Amino acid sequence: MNTAVQETAGRRVDQLLAHYSESHRHPTNELIHFIAIPLIMLSLVGLIYEAHPLAAYAFIGASMVYYVRLSLVFFITMLAGSALVLALVHAMGAQRLTLCVGIFVVAWIFQFIGHKLEGKKPSFFEDIQYLWVGPLFVLSKLFEKVGIRW
Repeated sequence: MNTAVQETAGRRVDQLLAHYSESHRHPTNELIHFIAIPLIMLSLVGLIYEAHPLAAYAFIGASMVYYVRLSLVFFITMLAGSALVLALVHAMGAQRLTLCVGIFVVAWIFQFIGHKLEGKKPSFFEDIQYLWVGPLFVLSKLFEKVGIRW
């Protein structure tokens, strides 16, 4: 990516994260998101994989296109995270559907509890792309703690 594209992408990702952060300020809601978002990602990929394995790979591929357009650092991290998610989905074996449905339901219940505490509705109700921004929100908080700039 050339510098102009990276600067534009950086501004866009910062705008998305700033907007997402507005409804994720309550410490308990933030903690819930740190746990629930990775679990939702895992379960969602597992459920898509159950429908058809190629669909799960296509979903991850499309997500990577979204992430690379926002930030190279986030893209690389999400690519590695997606590889881990796929490995876990494969490891679930015959129990995949049951595990993923259970994880998905419980994680979303906690997400909605967090937003009830926050007093604000989830960002994706406003714009579906915030389902892809959620993992970046978690990563951005981790990156800030270790001094990584995206």
